[in-house]
Amino acid sequence: MLSEFRGFLVKSNALALAIGVIIGAALGSVVNSLVNGIIMPPIGYLLGGVDFSSLKYVLKPASIDASGKPVPEVAILWGAFINTLIVFVIVAFVAFMLGKMFIREEAEEPHKDCPFCKEPNAVDATKCKACASEI
Repeated sequence: MLSEFRGFLVKSNALALAIGVIIGAALGSVVNSLVNGIIMPPIGYLLGGVDFSSLKYVLKPASIDASGKPVPEVAILWGAFINTLIVFVIVAFVAFMLGKMFIREEAEEPHKDCPFCKEPNAVDATKCKACASEI
């Protein structure tokens, strides 16, 4: 059973998928660092020195209940959402560019179509491979 599992990992795309997930997680943390450490500080500066990730809309402020326990605020964290959205766009763009670099579409081989059945044939063919008529 162990050798069968090893064969599955080696022969299938499971190993490539696992490597892709690991690299994707590492890329995600790099992009997160890029957005939070390099891209968002200038945007925060342009917004008047605001830490962009801390921007929020408070629905209910923090308070203290009757027993003296603090009740946390209820807020919509739209700044953190914008940060996450920017991270997503950058990761998607990097994945797109990597895909363009490594996944090449094969050029279609030249062919000539049969005038009768429209089946593609080799350029140097004299008879159609489908209907056997002269081309």
